[in-house]
Order: sequence, then C-alpha cells, then structure tokens
Amino acid sequence: MEAALDECREATAALNARLDDMDALRERMIALFRYYGSEAWYADRAAELPEGTKAGVLSEDLVYDEITAVRDAAFHMLELATDILKNRI
Repeated sequence: MEAALDECREATAALNARLDDMDALRERMIALFRYYGSEAWYADRAAELPEGTKAGVLSEDLVYDEITAVRDAAFHMLELATDILKNRI
C-alpha cells in the first residue's frame, strides 16, 4: 500500500502540473480553435508564404486533430472525475 500511495501522489502531482499547463494555454487554445476555419484562416491559406515557413496551422488536419485530442482529453477527465467522486471517495 505504501507503493500505491507513492504512485498516486506522483501521478496526482504530474496531473495537476499538466492541468496547470493547459489552463495557462486556455486563451491561446481558444483563439487557435476559433481561427481554424475562419475568414482569416482561409485568407492566410491563400497567401503566398516564404519558402520554408512553418504553416501546420494552415493544414486541415493538424488543428482539427488537436481540437479532437483536447475534446477527448476533456471527456476522459470528466469520466475519471465522475468515477472518483461517485464511487471511490
């Protein structure tokens, strides 16, 4: 049980640190997700970019995949939180 306690404490600390990271990025994340598919996004896609310019944000897949990953993580957190609050503590 001591090992279980140590593992739980480590995982909880790591989770809280990552949640703090996500919370700090919240406004930038919202701005990115609103940008995707907007008039500005389409205008940027149509613009000529200098050779070698990183432009993953203008792809159709990368931002969509991130939106989906964040949504999946949010559902996972909700499911885990609900299970902990209803059944474990």
